[in-house]
Amino acid sequence: MKDLFTSSSLVLIISHQGPDGDSIGSSVALARYLKKLSVKSHIIFPDPFPSYYGWLLEEEDFTVANSDSEKLPSLFNMADLICCLDFNHLYRCGDVLHNHVKQYNIDTLVIDHHTYPEHFSTYEFMDVSASSTCELIYRLIQENNDIDLVEQSISEAIYTGLVTDTGSFKFSSTTAYTHQVASQLMMTNFDHTKIQQRISDENSISRLHLLGYALQKIVVNKELSLAYLLLTAEELKRFNFKKGDTEGFVNYALSIKGVEVAVFLREDESIFKFSFRSKGKIKVNDFAKTYYNGGGHENAAGGSSKLMNPEKISIELIENFKKYCQG
Repeated sequence: MKDLFTSSSLVLIISHQGPDGDSIGSSVALARYLKKLSVKSHIIFPDPFPSYYGWLLEEEDFTVANSDSEKLPSLFNMADLICCLDFNHLYRCGDVLHNHVKQYNIDTLVIDHHTYPEHFSTYEFMDVSASSTCELIYRLIQENNDIDLVEQSISEAIYTGLVTDTGSFKFSSTTAYTHQVASQLMMTNFDHTKIQQRISDENSISRLHLLGYALQKIVVNKELSLAYLLLTAEELKRFNFKKGDTEGFVNYALSIKGVEVAVFLREDESIFKFSFRSKGKIKVNDFAKTYYNGGGHENAAGGSSKLMNPEKISIELIENFKKYCQG
């Protein structure tokens, strides 16, 4: 894999839509590793990332595709390798980037840990048992015999993905190797406390008001051990919603005693976006794939629906879940 990088003049690193801690952390970690190898890279995000990850990108070259699309042709013309991080279906990077990847005949490498891959790339570095794509970036560097290149700046990027995609190491995807990686990263003496604070403990007052409102809207179906929470665009606007403000809301629903599966539904332009979480035997990635054109992991997944009536979409969710559990 190292030869693939060092033989490239420019590597484009592409994230999925709605960049999260793992996609951002893995993108930054790979870019900083490539810099150590004297390989030029450029990160492209399909759309804006939450502001509380801005500190991680202060020194990085990046482009946001949906607002700087005029920059894309020159970047793709110069590139000879595309790295797709934290997604394994090309549609996940949005229409603009999807079209560019299809249009340009460039070798593609997918680094990902999600199930049901599309296998659209030239090369793959994937493992569905990995806790995060950041964990895979560390493993890739390890297999390239370059662990000595992992210093503070790379460590903080990888650690960001580990923390966010494991729920601070409490999700079932966390393994002994995940903890080993975290331990090795901490040997570089980066400030892990500051990372946790920047991600979880720096809230705007409007986000806290939105959270307080949202918690009152949680609906629990005791018969199905299911809880769900739905927020419309009008409700979000009322609380001055900004990207990332609803991160983690689904976990509050899952924390309710007796609840095995939780769903958060958020209106976003012409669709409703779903976040699924489970702590029992229900495989929410399979449920999301079956009914909501989604996927992910057994205990954490996402999906979407074009049905825009909140009442109907709630009823459909219950009906679909009943059918899935009975099947």
